[in-house]
Amino acid sequence: MKTYDPHQRFGRPQGGWREKLYAVIFESDTPAGLAFDLALIGAILLSVTTVVLASVSEVARDYGNWLFAAEWFFTVLFTIEYACRLICVRHPLRYARSFFGMIDLLAVLPSYLSLVLPGAHVLLNVRILRLLRMFRILKLTLYIEEYGMLGRALLASRRKILIFLSVVFMIVFLLGTVMYVVEGPVHGFTSIPTSVYWAISAVTTVGFGDLVPKTDLGRAIASVMMLLGWGILAVPTGIISAEISQQRRSSRTCAGCLAGDHEQSARFCKSCGTRLPAS
Repeated sequence: MKTYDPHQRFGRPQGGWREKLYAVIFESDTPAGLAFDLALIGAILLSVTTVVLASVSEVARDYGNWLFAAEWFFTVLFTIEYACRLICVRHPLRYARSFFGMIDLLAVLPSYLSLVLPGAHVLLNVRILRLLRMFRILKLTLYIEEYGMLGRALLASRRKILIFLSVVFMIVFLLGTVMYVVEGPVHGFTSIPTSVYWAISAVTTVGFGDLVPKTDLGRAIASVMMLLGWGILAVPTGIISAEISQQRRSSRTCAGCLAGDHEQSARFCKSCGTRLPAS
């Protein structure tokens, strides 16, 4: 059965060298496509490593020229890759506006901006543009199927998570207000927003220690909030895990009758008896 290609919305060329280039860049079910994906993943990891090493002053002092050359090598390499992606699709503007199209652009844009923005030695904050190169690591998500499954699970459970977060917000707002009344400005709880900030850090079991309840009643409320935080943190995990499990079940579709929603342990279709693909 033909599987859905998420990149088809960009338009697959019909014949010619552009179709061959499309198959190499956007598909990984051929030896050339698989080799391209593996080589690109390696280049992404090496380029990110270069940026990380350049941020270490000792390494940058001793190997600055090598790191600079490596950075521009990867910049040119990813520029060529980005241009090839635009060339081999029938709707290049549609790809450029897509999520990964924007990520591809952000992966190379900062290096070129540094050429057209002289005076960076005066405007030191302009150097923060170099940090945008870390967006290259997001390109890895394109080659890992589980990222897509996680994204679909988050999207499918967005309403449940939104309702859950709204309940958590009401809890921390109410308990933060109570702590403002119990502790008061004398113990550092100078306002309701400050108390709500403390409530959030307590419920999430972070506990920075900048605000600490001093009264016995305040400590009792803090203890309840910490214990409550354990249960609160487990809820989103359960919601997303259930959605991922449901997607795994529904993704097993029979090639014979197109029936879905098979158990992970099922070997044959429950409708027609056709052998199911391996999970």
